[in-house]
Formats: sequence, structure tokens, C-alpha cells
Amino acid sequence: MTAAVHTISSAAVLQFERAYAMHRTRSRLQSLLCAVVLLTLLMITADFSNFFKVSQVTLPDGSRAERWILMAGLPRLGEYLAKTLPALSLDTLGHDLGAWFWRWKVWAWLLLETVLIAFMATSLGLFGGFLLSFAAARNLAPNIYVFWLAKRFLEIARTVPELVFALIFVFCFGVGPMAGVLAIALHTCGSLGKLYSEVNENIDMRPLEGVKSAGGSWADQIRYGAVPQILPNIVSYTLLRFEINVRSSSIIGYVGAGGLGQELRTAVSLQEYTDLSALFIIIFITVFVIDWGSEKLRHRLIGLERSV
Repeated sequence: MTAAVHTISSAAVLQFERAYAMHRTRSRLQSLLCAVVLLTLLMITADFSNFFKVSQVTLPDGSRAERWILMAGLPRLGEYLAKTLPALSLDTLGHDLGAWFWRWKVWAWLLLETVLIAFMATSLGLFGGFLLSFAAARNLAPNIYVFWLAKRFLEIARTVPELVFALIFVFCFGVGPMAGVLAIALHTCGSLGKLYSEVNENIDMRPLEGVKSAGGSWADQIRYGAVPQILPNIVSYTLLRFEINVRSSSIIGYVGAGGLGQELRTAVSLQEYTDLSALFIIIFITVFVIDWGSEKLRHRLIGLERSV
């Protein structure tokens, strides 16, 4: 009896080892196949993007030679960055910094305008995305028609680039911050609505069923059953989007939609390299401060949520 049990056990172990070996071999083949496919796609994409292009360049002695365009262009990147840095000296540091940020009063006002554009656009996008996110969630939409319309609107809103929206609104409302606010707000509505709807589709439906069984309407189910569950994620995504919108509002000024973008466009057009670096530093510090403050606020809210 013991020998028979031992034989059956050994056969089972052997069968398991064979099955495991076959599974491991199959997994390795699948991983190898995926790696080959990804490498092939990477090489095709790199070739399409001119990463392997060879072009003629002018050497320091004035002669022409063929060089790999990527390696030939990298030194020019360093040359361009070097042009944006002003000459600073310890003896005349105050004067040099004053000359570097010579338009600081104008830039400070445009920076305030940039932040206000981002804040107003985020607020409008939050409002629209929040409302549409419930209609765009499969488990919360009142019917299939509302779900389909909400989905398509959010897709269109986030698919069209902000610069395109800005061009349209500049044509409609003229040059100024309003065009920038509307452009970023519409794109924000589409992006946040998508994120919020995905959060909505992962909630626990039992609180909503409880509200419904007590006679609550669809709005009551959303208000008392869904919103308390998604609120921490809403805050987190909104703060992240505000940081993104500050950067976006710095760019759309290129098309006359207000903010620091118009100064960036002027500096690029006139080849004022030191002005470019000054503007980049201003934008970087602003985004850093907003990111730091958003992180602190987000952690505080999460902590309060956990303590409750």
C-alpha cells in the first residue's frame, strides 16, 4: 500500500515538473517573441524618425563631410544651451542678474496671468469633467444614449490639442486670456472626465443600491453613494492637472492666448537667448512651487481621509 502511494506520488510530481517545464518554455518563447516584435517596431520607428539618417555637415575647418545626424546635432544642442546662459561674475553679480531678468516686472505680471489662466481653466474643466464623468461611467450612466454621448464628447475634448482650441477661440474672442482659459478648460474637461469616469467604474456599488432601495433618485445615489468614495482621487487628479495646466498656459501664448507664451515667442523670434533662459527658470520655479504645494496638500488630505 505504501509503495503504491509512493509510486502515485512520484508520478504526480513528475507530471507536475513536466507541465511546469512546458509552461516555462512557453513563457520564455512568448517573452522572446514579444521582445523581437518590440525591437522590430522600435527600429522601424527610429528609422522613420530619422534616427539613422546620415547628412552632410560643415566641419570647423569649413569642409563638408557626411555624419550621423544624431551625433552631429548633439553638439549644436550644447551650443544652443550655452547661448542662453548669460555671463555672470561674482564682482558684478547683482548687475548681471538685473541685466538677465531685466523685464522682471513684465514677466511677473504675465506669470500671474499664466497662473490665473491655469486656475480658472482647471476650475472649469473640473466642473465639466466631474459632471460628465458619471454619465461616462458604464456602471453609473442612466442609459446607453447618455453614456455614448458623454464618452464621445470627452474623447473629442481631450483629442484636439490645446493649441488648436486656442487658435479657434482667438479667432472667436480675440487675443487675450479668455481664449487661453477656454482652450485649456475644454481639454482639461476631456482629460479629467476620462480619469474620473475610470475611478467611478471601480467604486463599490452597494452604497448606491442602499440609497436606491431607500427611494433615492439617480442624483441621490451619485451624491451619497459615489461621491464620498471618489473624492480623494478627484482631489489628487485635479491637483496634478493644475500643475500640467500651468505649463500649458505658458505655451498657448504663442498663438495670442495670454500668459508668458507671448514673451517666449518674442524671445525666440528675436533670438534673445538669455531672455529664454530667464523665462525657463521662472516657469521651472513656478511649477516646482506648485508641485510642492500640491504634494503637501494631497498628502494632508489623504492623511485626513485615513484618520476618518
